[in-house]
Parts: sequence; structure tokens; C-alpha cells
Amino acid sequence: MALPVARTPEPPTQPRTGGPAFLEVRNLTVRFPTDDGVVQAVNDLSFSLEPGKTLGIVGESGSGKSVTSLAIMGLHKGTRAEVSGEIWLDGRDVVKMTVDDIRRLRGREMAMIFQDPLSALHPYFRVGDQLVEAYRVHHDVPVAAARTRAIELLDRVGIPSPDKRFHDFPHQFSGGMRQRAMIAMALMCDPRLLIADEPTTALDVTVQAQILDLMADLQREFGSAIIMITHDLGVVAQMADSVVVMYGGRAVEAGPTREIFYRPHMPYTWGLLGSIPRVESSGGRLMSIQGSPPSLINLPPGCPFEPRCTFKEHVEGDLCRTEVPELAGVGADHAARCHIPALVRQRIYTETVRVDRPAS
Repeated sequence: MALPVARTPEPPTQPRTGGPAFLEVRNLTVRFPTDDGVVQAVNDLSFSLEPGKTLGIVGESGSGKSVTSLAIMGLHKGTRAEVSGEIWLDGRDVVKMTVDDIRRLRGREMAMIFQDPLSALHPYFRVGDQLVEAYRVHHDVPVAAARTRAIELLDRVGIPSPDKRFHDFPHQFSGGMRQRAMIAMALMCDPRLLIADEPTTALDVTVQAQILDLMADLQREFGSAIIMITHDLGVVAQMADSVVVMYGGRAVEAGPTREIFYRPHMPYTWGLLGSIPRVESSGGRLMSIQGSPPSLINLPPGCPFEPRCTFKEHVEGDLCRTEVPELAGVGADHAARCHIPALVRQRIYTETVRVDRPAS
């Protein structure tokens, strides 16, 4: 994955992977005009993703994760949303494409697993018929051929008796089965990019593990690039090759998964990692982040995390309150957005933050 590049001269944050990026997001900004003001949902976001790799996007609710995924899918077209920047999908800029051109890409080149499959699946149509329609939009084949393909995919994602469940309505499926049906629909046309928005939300632990194993198996089989949007850092640790941490509509840290988990540089990332419950610390108190996320209509003029940061005394003057920090390189393929000097952040994490949570 290629990471965001700061606009001022900094150490390079582009990885040396040798593979071309299938998806490249450059300086993406998404805003929603409302009667109360402009919602600055995503601000100057950049990242890229290679085929066969998984990118995890994490952050609290309201950080801009889902808005980013909808922008990549071109689903803000025709709404009041103001989208700027560039989203290059296999050499084509989605931002500048027409609605009809983007519609032709959805399903064949990119697909999305939505957070709530009961809402995403049409309640009045049988599950199998919805899969058939998704396939025939992009393929000029008879209904019988599309039906065979749909049953194959339902079987591949673990739906029992797929030839019979093909005729069921969404409400006749369990939560886990609906999620599997959504995955089958997303994979009907073998998309090269799969976006999963909280794919394991509201599922029990056993079904979560099955869904994640299924996605990993399908990625190996089809070679798809995956964007995993989640609150669950355990899912990220299991699935993702690289991570973008978002807060207040901005990327505040980005890098390879191991770097983010073992050498984090941003106080917000420290808070997220400290909130993970661990078996060895059973009975102890979890680290928490004080306060609440900022309003996207009235973002702080400086660092968006400043009102909640307990380490801002390490920055002289009012820099944290008045100036947004750049996303600057802190190592190979690793970038963080923080005014605290990098060496000071390393010392704080090693001597203060890390000792407050069990060693990994």
C-alpha cells in the first residue's frame, strides 16, 4: 500500500512494494452542505491499495470511514455532497466519471458489502433473484446461466442447500446468512476491489470468525483488493496488511499493520490500542480516551484531537490549538499527524503509554 504524502517536504511515505496500485485516493475531500453548516466529513485523505492486499480503515463513529467508501463507489453522485480530489481506479478517475460510467464499474470492477445486509437486500425480492439481477446487469447471459452462477456463489459462501435457499426472502435468512448472501452478491462478477463496511457488526463471535475466514479464502481465490472498515482492531490485526487511522475526517496515522500495532506514533492511536481488552489483564481497567469526537460542522482550528489529547503539554505554545499538523513520515511506509516531535513521541510511548498496557 502506498501511504499519504505530506505536502511539505518530508521523508518519503510511499512503500517500495514493487506492485502497481489498483486503487489510489489523492487528497479526497467530501463535504455536505446543511442548514446548520457544512459537514466536513473527509478532509484531504490519500492512500493507495494494490491487488491482493487488504487495507484496514479504523476510527470512531463519525471519523469519515463510511463516507470515504461511498465516495470510492461513486455513491455520492446525484446527492448534495461536494466531492473533490481524485480517486483512481485502475487508471480511471471515479470523481470525474459520469453516473452511468460508474454504474458500469460497480459489480464488475468494485463491489461493497454494506454494514446492514437486511437494509441492503430488497425485502420484496427473493435473495436468488437479486443475485441473478446483479449478474445479468454486467453479463449478457440467459436467466438459467445467471441462476447457476448464483447458486454456485451461495454454496461457495457457505449457505446450506443453496438451490433451495435461492428462493428465500431476506427475512428468512439469519444475520450471518444474510451477510454471506451479501458477500455472494458482491462477488457475483469477480470484482477486483471489495469494500467491506463493518462486515461483522451484530454477529456473534463464531459467525464473525467464519465471515472473516471466508473473506480471506475468497481473496486468495480471486486476488481481490479489500478495504476493511471496522471499529474492531482485532479484525484489523487478523485481516489487514496496512492500516489508516481516521479521526475528525482526516487520516491521523497510516502504515503497515505491524508498525501501527507495535510502534504507533499518534496519541489517538495509543488510545485505540489501549482500549483493547486482553485476557492476561482480566479484571484490570481499560485505557479510555476522555471526551467525545469533534463536530464535523465545527472542527477545531488546530489538531482535531487536541481537545482530548493528554500529551499536548509536550508541544510549546498554542501550536496544537491553532495549526493542523501535517501527515509526516516517521519511518518506512509509516506516517503520523502530530505536533509532538517524533523522538519525544517514541519516548512517551515507550516509557508511559506502553507500560500502561500489557506487552504484546
